[in-house]
Amino acid sequence: MNQTHYPAQTRSEPVSRHTLAVVVDNEPGVLARIAGLFSGRGYNIESLTVSETEHEAHISRITIVTAGTAQIIDQIKNQLERLVPVHRVVDLTLTNEALEREMALVKVVGKGEQRVEALRLAAAFGARTLDASLVSFVFELTGTTEEIERFIRLMTAVGLVEVSRTGVAAISRGADSM
Repeated sequence: MNQTHYPAQTRSEPVSRHTLAVVVDNEPGVLARIAGLFSGRGYNIESLTVSETEHEAHISRITIVTAGTAQIIDQIKNQLERLVPVHRVVDLTLTNEALEREMALVKVVGKGEQRVEALRLAAAFGARTLDASLVSFVFELTGTTEEIERFIRLMTAVGLVEVSRTGVAAISRGADSM
């Protein structure tokens, strides 16, 4: 018998962020059922995007960003796969480093030096100016979630008043389809 004087270590699993692509029938109530699966089990959805991808076949793709331990992510995937309108679930986090992008519309209000700084920051991030007046701008920025967050933090200092974000759109690299 191997004895030790140290208490048994409790190992907590790391929580990681996962992007799930879920292909579903495009019919009423599907999104509500999927959201209900998450909320009913106390899982959080960090980002959610939905769009019909095959019009003739009435198929939609739902991209969900969530976080959890490996066990929780496996549980989420298994429960999603059991829903009737779900055709397949792919964890893009595990497949060849998926490409992820998000789009944000950012409204900034300011005059003088704040205005100049807002334009300078927008140019540095590659944001497009969609609307401009003497006291405001609306910028469009596409990038990773981290880039969007950084842009928003910086714009807060020069007069950020409103943000609208799309959520994450993701696709796997290479020739393989999900």
